[in-house]
Amino acid sequence: MPLALLALAVGAFGIGTTEFVMMGLLPDVADDLHISIPAAGHLVSAYALGVVIGAPLLAAVTAKMSRRTVLISLMGLFVVGNALSALAPDNGWLLAARFLSGLPHGAFFGVGAVVATNMVAPERKARSVSLMFLGLTVANVAGVPVATLMGQHLGWRATFLGVSAIGLVAIAALAFLIPHDHEHATAKGLRGELAALRSVPVWLSLGTTVAGFGALFAAYSYITPMLTDAAGYAGASVTLLLALFGVGATAGNLLGGRLADHSLRGTLFGGLTSLVAVLALFPLLMRSEITAAVAVVLLGMAAFATGSPLQLMVMEKASSAPSLASSANQAAFNLANAGGAWIGGLALAAGFGVTSPALAGAALAVLGLGVASLAAVVDRRRAPVAGRERVVASHVPQEAEAVHR
Repeated sequence: MPLALLALAVGAFGIGTTEFVMMGLLPDVADDLHISIPAAGHLVSAYALGVVIGAPLLAAVTAKMSRRTVLISLMGLFVVGNALSALAPDNGWLLAARFLSGLPHGAFFGVGAVVATNMVAPERKARSVSLMFLGLTVANVAGVPVATLMGQHLGWRATFLGVSAIGLVAIAALAFLIPHDHEHATAKGLRGELAALRSVPVWLSLGTTVAGFGALFAAYSYITPMLTDAAGYAGASVTLLLALFGVGATAGNLLGGRLADHSLRGTLFGGLTSLVAVLALFPLLMRSEITAAVAVVLLGMAAFATGSPLQLMVMEKASSAPSLASSANQAAFNLANAGGAWIGGLALAAGFGVTSPALAGAALAVLGLGVASLAAVVDRRRAPVAGRERVVASHVPQEAEAVHR
């Protein structure tokens, strides 16, 4: 695999760290700014809102720019947003800074996925995307725990300065490792990118992302009370268990990327089916500490095995202008985060038990399977023209028309 993928992974590591570290820093931020924990929780929402708005918007307005330049510029905006977070004098400024930090998130992953697939042979495209996402999953294993400890001992502002430093390293890596001859700026511009979103298969792929990852977040958002109230873990053990989730997510991401290069749709269906099974078994697995730890790992593996297939499928269904659709998939991921957490909360509020969010997640995963099945039916009906959509941004146009799934 090209060394340039390392630059994308470094950027993904920084983005993953700043996205998830706020959950661990909420008490410190709330105490320092003299606000309540629920008010501090709005900082998580502000970041997610930035992702949802920035992903399609920035991908669209930069459609005619060199993708290498776009990636460096997005990481520059990321650095500025995190530096301003560290310097924010009050909650209002911090909310604005967190929103700014979220703006480049989706566009970076969306454009980065297109760049990654352009740098490898057609049969290794899914693996290239999974290697970029590796930075995101490793952030959950190492970046978030270290950044949380830094915030607890040196102050939460130090955490965001540290994340800004990671962003500067990513900018240097992008500048030195992403070759100029792989820029592939699209000549279609904003009109061409928007036209790609008129495709029914694109919207079905985005719907699969929302339902599939909504299933994950319905359960993961409430994993701490499941581990403490149902499995019997002490609160101090939860951080280590969340790191186990990151290990499972990393393994699932790499496995999903490798398998998807052999069967894209088969890997997607396998991952979603595994997710249904794991979530459905959560009430049983959460009855002991050992099986609960296994459940956390399996949840990460099953969910993130679908990440690369979903990203690649969206790109391929919008093969004429993949940047906007690819970035929109990241917005869909964050909608899944918010929607899944809301649905899991409804199950808890209804009094169905501490593990009920996992069962709600299983239902969402079944919905994801249904949407994916509908997408497969649509693809079969469009079979005469599907060959032109199978491979995105191939090095050689003829290859893109010759390869079929």
